[in-house]
Amino acid sequence: MNANNRLPVSKDLFPCLDDRTTTTSFDRHYIYHPAWAMRVIKAIAPKKHIDISSTLTFCSMLSAFVETEFYDYRPITLSLDNIVCGKADLASLQFADNSIESLSCMHSIEHVGLGRYGDAVDPNGDIKAINELARVCAPGGNLLIVVPVGIQKVVFNAHRIYQAASFTSYFKDFTLKEFSLVDDDGILLRNVDLSLADNQSYGCGCFWFMKNTR
Repeated sequence: MNANNRLPVSKDLFPCLDDRTTTTSFDRHYIYHPAWAMRVIKAIAPKKHIDISSTLTFCSMLSAFVETEFYDYRPITLSLDNIVCGKADLASLQFADNSIESLSCMHSIEHVGLGRYGDAVDPNGDIKAINELARVCAPGGNLLIVVPVGIQKVVFNAHRIYQAASFTSYFKDFTLKEFSLVDDDGILLRNVDLSLADNQSYGCGCFWFMKNTR
């Protein structure tokens, strides 16, 4: 490496011995669900989007083309234009009733009430979060939700897994516009029947709801 003296070789070695793979691996849940959400939001074309506790990668990239607000139980300081960050507790959101027209909460509801992130242990924490998201979403507004789906259970204190059809029953004032699934084989299946999730061990369910206007 010192043959042409172009760059000095550090004495601090950093051996990387596990990267000679034939393909590039990636986290199927956390690549596909933000990619799905970006495509839905592109179709919706909102003036502003508010996200509660989804992956920060999603919000930071979304802010490149949509005014974005990002809130988390553990607030973060992010130095980017077109995005505002703050603190929010999914069990008790600070927003007014029926006030948000474009809203997302992805891969977060399943954690609420399990104490994993310093929140109080509450077996119904996820239901409280769902009710709060439903409360603040505006009539005619869009709500993007992502949770683990499959054979339902609580894996304490990591997460919950939901039966997809049962999960939709929590959103009584909403119409399901689309259900997409990242299955156990890591394949993204767009706009499929809820029943396809039933036998998954740890699928990623992507729900696009629209709040009824009555």
